[in-house]
Amino acid sequence: MNNFKTKLANLSEMVMLQHSIFSLPFIFIAMLVAGDGWFGWKLFFLGTFAAISARNFAMGVNRYLDRDVDALNPRTKNRPSVDGRVSNATMIGFIIINALFFILIAYFINDLALKLSIPILLILGAYTLFKRFSSLAHLILGISLGLAPIAGVVAVSGEITLWSLYLAVGVMFWVAGFDLLYSLQDIEFDKANNLHSIPSKFGAKNTMYIAKVFHILTIIFWTLFVMDAGLTFFAQLAIILSAMMLSYEHYLINKDFTKIDKAFFTVNGYLGILFLILTILEVM
Repeated sequence: MNNFKTKLANLSEMVMLQHSIFSLPFIFIAMLVAGDGWFGWKLFFLGTFAAISARNFAMGVNRYLDRDVDALNPRTKNRPSVDGRVSNATMIGFIIINALFFILIAYFINDLALKLSIPILLILGAYTLFKRFSSLAHLILGISLGLAPIAGVVAVSGEITLWSLYLAVGVMFWVAGFDLLYSLQDIEFDKANNLHSIPSKFGAKNTMYIAKVFHILTIIFWTLFVMDAGLTFFAQLAIILSAMMLSYEHYLINKDFTKIDKAFFTVNGYLGILFLILTILEVM
């Protein structure tokens, strides 16, 4: 039993399960707006398990394909996928199980969700490959998390609305922006190992400028989402507070690069939760 718990703990650490906090709020935001309120316990559980299995698949693929690079990076060399705590066979099994689970959940949601399930998995698995040859990998990661609100509206209404696209594009730029800031930690490593990233290609100063542009675009697209969905006070407040939190994130990193972890995990985690809480108040 203790061995089983240890394996689960290692898998959780490998995929950083706690970071599901970045995608879960936005799938529920889309579901709440699409349903004009509570969408039911069935979709709540299906949406939760779909988001977690999709993220597990994406992180599993990333850790498996990146294990050679992670072994060389002092920041990542102690990951379970590198130090032997999670074997290659276990990782492959984990990837396959989560992919099949995601497709099965999509089947129980609706026909459109099922049709989109495999293309979504292909996009989720593309991030690791992209950074081997293109600096656009940051946007691919953004697209991966941006699929969450689209999946949410598909689950509730069986269609893709314009407002959900605005929300998704906003999420894409939000994630790509904070991934740029997070990648500042690996500039020299990426250069030395021929990994493509915007920081290694354009330098720290330009990367911070690009991240600011991405986060300005985030606020613009989230504002379009609020307008197109016909949302009012609480949703508008969510946009204002999100802008303030993103500004604070940039302030932290401009002041001290050692604050990257705080900016990445704390600020962005609270942003998603706050946005969800205010959306709940809005639809109530």
